[in-house]
Amino acid sequence: MGKKIIYLDNAATMPVYKEVVREMEKFYSMEYGNPSSIHEMGEKAQEAVNEARKKLALEINAKIHEVIFTSGSTESNNLAFFGLAQSILGKKKKKIIISVIEHSSIFEICDALKKEGFQIIEIPVNKEGILNISRLEKEIDDSVLLVSVIHVNNEIGVIQDIEKIGEVCKSKDVIFHTDCAQSFGKIKIDVEKMGIDLLSAGAHKIGGPKGIGFLYIRSGIELEPLIYGGGQERGLRGGTENVPGIIGFRKALDLIKKIDQIKIRKIRDYFFYEIEKIGGKINGSKDKRIYNNVNVSFSGVDGNSLVIFLSQKGIMCSAGSACDSKKQKESKVLREIGLNKKDILGSLRFGLDENITKRGIDFVVSEIKKSSRITQR
Repeated sequence: MGKKIIYLDNAATMPVYKEVVREMEKFYSMEYGNPSSIHEMGEKAQEAVNEARKKLALEINAKIHEVIFTSGSTESNNLAFFGLAQSILGKKKKKIIISVIEHSSIFEICDALKKEGFQIIEIPVNKEGILNISRLEKEIDDSVLLVSVIHVNNEIGVIQDIEKIGEVCKSKDVIFHTDCAQSFGKIKIDVEKMGIDLLSAGAHKIGGPKGIGFLYIRSGIELEPLIYGGGQERGLRGGTENVPGIIGFRKALDLIKKIDQIKIRKIRDYFFYEIEKIGGKINGSKDKRIYNNVNVSFSGVDGNSLVIFLSQKGIMCSAGSACDSKKQKESKVLREIGLNKKDILGSLRFGLDENITKRGIDFVVSEIKKSSRITQR
């Protein structure tokens, strides 16, 4: 038998629920029609896609036609930014405002848009990772095309006041986008109440399959497509729909709603306490934080070596964001909340789920304590 695995990298990706796999299998082996086909099997596939779209739209209080399926949150971010930048409005307005702690996909998109003449303004956060909303408000003028602020940060799990930001954007008549990859299905989102115009989400952060996500586009907002094809997704995303993925996304939403967040939060707080006892420093707000995130620094310790050491013990976590960890880059998020280089390089991220127990946390903490003796830089 292999070693027992304690999987604590759920912020990078969750294991796919068995019920999701079973649901998807039907659409691989039996109901495999193309939604664009007019025969009976095609009609059944289209009906299943429509039902899934309805379910996902309802979760954020959106209209059914406002949800466009993509390959995931990153593609959704790209469609939101480039689709708007290439639109008629994007030809007139050349200023985009983001936070300093966005997901790396947003920063890379903005780097590309700078080359096309767009001005990118980054709004700072405080040491707890909370956005300076008054600074945001001051930066908005008639030249602003878009404001984009991540709902829950992918590294430190901090939750922004999206409703307040939405109010500011609405009062200034500017389009507001939010990356909800880490919050969709876990935190209540209401696009009407929160004033959200564009929203990105993906399935694999909630126990669904990789390779499927959606972009919510408020009615009246016009985007240019990035992918042309057969006119699928209201002409905004060409190509045959990923029917099994879409069905899996819908089923995962049903299941993630049933988890015991209070139980996980209590284990997380116990983890906070135990990890601080051995010299760890929790990064970001403890209060305005999603229930399952733990981001901690051990000053002077090599975080990547620590991840590898823990992996050998069957403990899976990450050093920073999964999208950046293999690039060996210093975390911009941790730098922006005021951490020094030693603390940044010694940071770890844990994403908890219902399977973790206090006994499991005790084992993790004991192994971190052992490993710190061998991973000093």
